[in-house]
Amino acid sequence: MTLSIITFNNMAGDAAQWLPKAEPVHRQLRDQLPPGTDAYRAVLEEVLQGGASLSLAVEGEAVRGVALWRIIYNTYEQRRLYIDDLVTDAAFRSRGVGHALLDWLENQAKALSCTVLALDSGVQRSGAHRFYFREGFTIPSFCFRKKLV
Repeated sequence: MTLSIITFNNMAGDAAQWLPKAEPVHRQLRDQLPPGTDAYRAVLEEVLQGGASLSLAVEGEAVRGVALWRIIYNTYEQRRLYIDDLVTDAAFRSRGVGHALLDWLENQAKALSCTVLALDSGVQRSGAHRFYFREGFTIPSFCFRKKLV
């Protein structure tokens, strides 16, 4: 499998062509996204306007994996590359797609002078956790949330 990584910071240019191909893969992780391609595009537009980037692992014209990420500057790590979403198409898992995306993201983080590559993963996703541990991630803290809606 020969993968290329393409990245978008906004919905201009080729993003319009790739977004419908990325949507079904992205929804495998985020099924709570509002239904419909127009609603998906609107969510992605707002997220990208907020400083995120969308990177796609593609094979030819097919999207095999999606990463949504951003740079965050904070007091305890300084610059971190935070991965909002990382998903490989279920039909292509365990074929190196996730590894390729993480490797690319790590190189991006280093190029952008980040000290940390970070993500959150739901406690129910034990298969993903095994993958993250194999990729060198650790669990340094708990993440607490309080729903406000």
